[in-house]
Amino acid sequence: MKKIITLTLVAAALAVSACNTISGVGRDVSAAGDAVAAGAEEAKN
Repeated sequence: MKKIITLTLVAAALAVSACNTISGVGRDVSAAGDAVAAGAEEAKN
């Protein structure tokens, strides 16, 4: 029973850390997209 609880806790910790990583990547991609859009606007004007 202890093994199951330990494995469950480890799996939950990995899942939470994965969500944070994916969220960070999403913010980075969004920031890069904003920079490209701003550069395109400047080039257009």
